[in-house]
Amino acid sequence: MRNMIAYCGLDCGKCDAYLATINDDQALREKTAKRWAELNHAPILPEHINCEGCRVDGIKTVFCDSLCGIRQCALKKDVTTCGDCPDMEKCQTVGEIISHSPEALENLKG
Repeated sequence: MRNMIAYCGLDCGKCDAYLATINDDQALREKTAKRWAELNHAPILPEHINCEGCRVDGIKTVFCDSLCGIRQCALKKDVTTCGDCPDMEKCQTVGEIISHSPEALENLKG
């Protein structure tokens, strides 16, 4: 599904928060919360791991909903994804995602 590609190009359909939500998988929520808490040095609890995708109506993680600068910028610019933004090539914010996830760039170009 094309609308499962996040504004940054990551595939929401492969995200553990999304998978835990659609499958109501409490074990995956707990595992993801623990991993994300360690990676982000933040208190992330299993009940925070609920998301139906960044570009679709429905529940999102706190980060995706209100803390993600990429999502906020795309909403402000009214673009479908960063791939539709004329500033994408020089954007440092999405550039960081792309540098760590080459498939994100392919999703944005596709």
